[in-house]
Amino acid sequence: MDPDQWSNLPLFPLNTVLFPGMVLPLHIFEERYKLMMNRCLEQERPFGVVLIREGAEVGEQAVPYDVGTTSVIAGVTHYDDGRMNIVSLGNERFRLRQLRYGQPYLVADAEPWPLLPGDRALARRHVEPMRALLRQYFTLLSLAQGHKIEVEEVPDEPRALALLIAVVLQVPMPQKQGLLDRPSVSQMLLAERAILRREQLLLNEIIQTQKGQWEGGYSGYLAKN
Repeated sequence: MDPDQWSNLPLFPLNTVLFPGMVLPLHIFEERYKLMMNRCLEQERPFGVVLIREGAEVGEQAVPYDVGTTSVIAGVTHYDDGRMNIVSLGNERFRLRQLRYGQPYLVADAEPWPLLPGDRALARRHVEPMRALLRQYFTLLSLAQGHKIEVEEVPDEPRALALLIAVVLQVPMPQKQGLLDRPSVSQMLLAERAILRREQLLLNEIIQTQKGQWEGGYSGYLAKN
C-alpha cells in the first residue's frame, strides 16, 4: 500500500477479529458501507477491519481497538437494491494513529505493523508441541460439540501455525484481539499455548459433564440401554 492509502484507510468496525490470511465474508446493506465498498472497488484499494471496543456494528459510529488488519476484496455479488455480498481476505496488520469522522464511515490515519518473527529458535521449538495441542483441541471440540471437525493440514511453519490457531480458537473476541496485538510470532505462539491448555481443561470438564448427564440422566437413572 502506498502512503496515501495508509493515511486514508477506510475502516469497517465489526464484532470479529480479522487475521492475515483469514477469509471474511460480508453482507453489505448499510448505505455508508455500500459507499465505502464501491469506492474500494473503484480505486482497487483495501479497507481495514477492526474489532469494536464500544458500540455496535449497525447505527452510530463504533469505537474500535487500535490494532486491525487490512482486507482485500476477492469477490463481490451485487444486488439490484444496492446490497452486496463481499468475500475478502485478511492481508496486513496495522495500528491506528488517528481516527477521522468526516466521511459517512470511519477513516483512519494508520501505519503498517508487520507480525515479526520474534525469537525464531523459540518459535521453532514450539511448533511440534503446538501442532499436537491443536490436534487435541480439535478432538475435544468435536466431542463437546457433537460433530467432527477436520483440518486438512496443520502447518509446520511458525507464522502460519500461529495465525491458524488464532483463527480457529473458539474464544471471546477480546481474547482474539489480544493475540492480534502480540508483537511477534513467538509471543503469539506462547499466548496461544496458554489458551489451548486452558481450553483443553474446560473442554474435558464439559465432556465429562455431558457424559454424566447421558449416563445418569437428570433424574438419576441410566439413559443407555
